[in-house]
Amino acid sequence: MYRIEVAPTARRDLEKLKGRMARSDLERMQIAMGCLAGAPRLEDASPVEGLGGAYRVGVGDYWVVYDIYDGEGLVLILRVARRNEGILV
Repeated sequence: MYRIEVAPTARRDLEKLKGRMARSDLERMQIAMGCLAGAPRLEDASPVEGLGGAYRVGVGDYWVVYDIYDGEGLVLILRVARRNEGILV
């Protein structure tokens, strides 16, 4: 089991999106982030070019970008963005 941490940039992303995000989407986002604790290498996750070992996974209209640190048992959420706004990492 991995622990989940949210980087300051992702925390800011979520704060900005909360006002524009439907409550159901926010709940789906929280569930998806929680699922990463059990299986961080999701089948539908894809590597993000230029970010080493970072992955992205789609959650509704949003991307969640994260990195996996196997040695520490950590999944670090790096960014959260609307799919149509791209990922600025």
